[in-house]
Amino acid sequence: MATGETGFDDVTYDLISVQYHALKAGHDYGQYVRDAENAGKRDIADFFRQVMEEDSERAKRCHEFLRELSVSGDAGPAVT
Repeated sequence: MATGETGFDDVTYDLISVQYHALKAGHDYGQYVRDAENAGKRDIADFFRQVMEEDSERAKRCHEFLRELSVSGDAGPAVT
């Protein structure tokens, strides 16, 4: 997506998108963990927990990159 459409450069927009989807998925996985536990599928519940942790780390990494871009001024006009 072009900067003019969002006010962010493409890389910043992409990082925001990945962060959003990682956080959204992490929220959804909580239900998946409960579903697996209620079905007595502990190994699957553990898998969902692992995926949730990976998405949490992914969102954190995006946040760190976004902070770097905003400090450097490379994020586009939306953050200036």
